[in-house]
Amino acid sequence: MANTLLSIQVIPRTPDGGDSIPYVDEAIRVILESGVKYEVHALETTMEGDLSELLRIVERMHDALVQAGSPSIISQIKVAHHPKGISMDRLTEKYRP
Repeated sequence: MANTLLSIQVIPRTPDGGDSIPYVDEAIRVILESGVKYEVHALETTMEGDLSELLRIVERMHDALVQAGSPSIISQIKVAHHPKGISMDRLTEKYRP
């Protein structure tokens, strides 16, 4: 069972002040390829897994954005760590129809 939920909002600078959505898409691609459970929301993406694994994914996201041409990235991150286990489903089940 996962012990951590990590929500992240990446805010990449673009080299020409253009649209940042392609960079956000690249960051989400890194999450998709990682194989962890995740949910994309309007303002952030939440991942579920082991804390150290999720932090490595964040690092890979930043690396991918730099390689894509972003000169700098700010990420806002929220972490819920519960050594005995935590899941997105358990935390939100009462709100689902």
